[in-house]
Amino acid sequence: MSSMRDIKQRIENVSSVEQMIKAMDMVASTKLVKARAQLEGVRPIYNELKRIAEQVSIQEDAMSHIYYNQQQVKNSLYIVLTSNKGLAGGYNINICKKALEHMNRGKNEKLIVVGTKGYEYFRMHSKNIYHSIIDVSDENVYYLTENLARKALDLYLAAEVQEIYIAYTRFDNILTHVPIVEKVIPVQTNFNERPGFSDIKYEPSIEVFMDNLMPLYLHMYLFRTFSESHTSEQAARMVNMDAAGKNASDIIDNLSRIYNRKRQAAITQELNEIVGSASVLNKGGSINE
Repeated sequence: MSSMRDIKQRIENVSSVEQMIKAMDMVASTKLVKARAQLEGVRPIYNELKRIAEQVSIQEDAMSHIYYNQQQVKNSLYIVLTSNKGLAGGYNINICKKALEHMNRGKNEKLIVVGTKGYEYFRMHSKNIYHSIIDVSDENVYYLTENLARKALDLYLAAEVQEIYIAYTRFDNILTHVPIVEKVIPVQTNFNERPGFSDIKYEPSIEVFMDNLMPLYLHMYLFRTFSESHTSEQAARMVNMDAAGKNASDIIDNLSRIYNRKRQAAITQELNEIVGSASVLNKGGSINE
């Protein structure tokens, strides 16, 4: 059984860890507020671009355009969004498993992996990692997604891939983060035609319009999914740190009870020894008399 000194040392160690957990919880909470604000800002832009991209699909010339035409698939590009750090519960493993399950449906894939955790996971599973991006700062996400959209479209237009998927974690609320794999290009549309939409004229032509629309659409798609994933990551880390903090407090309380019981037992033993010694001395004194 551990000594009182060992128990006291363990209480101090767990208390130090608890302080670190509280600090990480506060950092995650602060980042979550900023991430949610960014997400709420980009969602309306993305939704409007998505509506326009789907609206264009009802035009006769659209379905033959390279961004809408469904081709025979030889290679698929997957852009997988993960984090650089752990301590976020099942955030990383959930999206990695979801993406891997989707890839294993007989597809020849090329991967662009964002985040150290995703890179390590897919390298371990011997997947074809075409490009990896790690250590992305919050300030550079907009420009990173722009460059990433351009790189993905270059692969698509060069016919190196025939479809593009994005694997990310959708943020619903603090406790609900859903791993999703979505096909971005060719554009999937279930647009309900409304009167007058098919009569819209595009200048100088619908082909030029789509050529300029799709890079912006994919850029905002990626920027939105980055924001979704980053918000989910911070929410998952905050919840995980909160649970870890409660566990640390429970451990400290349990160790403190054990320590107090041992201390009380030691005090009782000392008192018994003192009383016993006094009794022996008193008996000794009586015999001498």
